[in-house]
Amino acid sequence: MIDSLSYLSPSLSPAESRALFLSVKVAFWCTLMGVLPALGIAWLLARRDFWGKSLLEALVYLPMILPPVVLGYLLLVLFGRNGFIGQWLQHFDVQLAFHWTGAVLASWLMSLPLFVQPIRLALQNVDIRLEQAAQTLGASPIRAFLTITLPLCYPAILMGAVLSFGRSLGEFGATITFVGNIDGETRTLPLAIYSAIQSPDGETLALRLVILSVIVALLTLWASQWLARRSQTRLGYRDV
Repeated sequence: MIDSLSYLSPSLSPAESRALFLSVKVAFWCTLMGVLPALGIAWLLARRDFWGKSLLEALVYLPMILPPVVLGYLLLVLFGRNGFIGQWLQHFDVQLAFHWTGAVLASWLMSLPLFVQPIRLALQNVDIRLEQAAQTLGASPIRAFLTITLPLCYPAILMGAVLSFGRSLGEFGATITFVGNIDGETRTLPLAIYSAIQSPDGETLALRLVILSVIVALLTLWASQWLARRSQTRLGYRDV
């Protein structure tokens, strides 16, 4: 995959291709695996009152104000080889610390607030009487949610996914603390830029990586705007 990426982008060096490919892979899996948890958490916060709701809300939004290094250290303590959860996962041959899958976990936790908030606001703005009307016509609560509420929340889910993807592309502090800076394994674009800056003759490489990061970010924003316009058109919010 890396060789084909280098062929498609002949101006990229192997190190740059590895960093780009790993960044996109981590962001992709972070976004894909975060959809259902973000939707479930947003639904709980928007539609249910329960004991501990304030605590759950605080934990969800904590990464927005917590230094990323703190979160990375906590992940290392819990999921490292000597951590409580990490020791248990080793029985199943699952490794997160110093592995790219750990970068996915760190990126997901850092981007969770940006994923949950748009969906939560959308759920709060959907008139629950629409679901109740569907249920009076024979639809189950799950069917009413899937066929009425979920399509109305589609633009918010899309926005949350894009924000999560973009946040994952730029994640640095929690990632380098939890999974390190291993070339070909955990060195994403932000970590590659950091490594280049630390090298005596790495200014040129750092500049190339910065330009590459800006291009990827712009393409992500352009894709999000395009998808948002299509979703608004499908829902009838704007003309074709």
